[in-house]
Amino acid sequence: HNILDLLNADYTFVNERLARHYGIPNVYGSRFRRVQIEDESRRGLLGQGSILAVTSYTTRTSPVLRGKWILSNILGTPPPPPPPNVPALKENSEGGKPMSVRERLELHRASPACSSCHAIMDPLGFALENFDAVGKWRAKGEDGVRVDSSGVLLDGTKVDGPGSLRQALLDRPDQFAGTLAEKLLTYALGRGLDFNDGPAVRKIAAQAAADKYRFSSLVLGIVRSTPFQMKVKTAGDVSPASAQ
Repeated sequence: HNILDLLNADYTFVNERLARHYGIPNVYGSRFRRVQIEDESRRGLLGQGSILAVTSYTTRTSPVLRGKWILSNILGTPPPPPPPNVPALKENSEGGKPMSVRERLELHRASPACSSCHAIMDPLGFALENFDAVGKWRAKGEDGVRVDSSGVLLDGTKVDGPGSLRQALLDRPDQFAGTLAEKLLTYALGRGLDFNDGPAVRKIAAQAAADKYRFSSLVLGIVRSTPFQMKVKTAGDVSPASAQ
């Protein structure tokens, strides 16, 4: 399969309980089965409940966590760690007028130390704000006001929800291929990558691009790469030669 299916697949696997969570009708029983996705917002990883939940807090969504996840795992450009002593986002107090996450983040970004990174992360996360903290679709936020999922990415691209964000990511296939190649090579080597591995990652991604971004091309590129072929053997490892 094309690795871009991870972002744009028009199908998923659900049982009755998960289908009800996603709003997919006519699925019964505990057995997981492949179903077609009619709602474009649910396509691919951006509409997957597990990712939407793990990038939220227990009581609310977090555009910052979701934006950081996309930067780190899809675009391969993780943001720098926050500066020390950054105050937490102010939560709504009981009895007071609730503020949306967007309004509270605007106050948070007033600090110059925070604004530079948030300008990169927040628009990505805001595009997914129609998904609540456990990944269910919603029209209104915790303040009872219609969710505003609009934003402008760093390159000037305007997004207004999961669909337009997904398209913006699909317009950067080489970047996604490079990120996935880096993640897979890290797993294959059993260690973190450094600048010496950069040429191998770029070569693996380029070879995959020439083969219509097939997942198998990434795997073969990794197996044939210099870092994998020259991997130092440790206890429990199987060398490429003996694996044949």
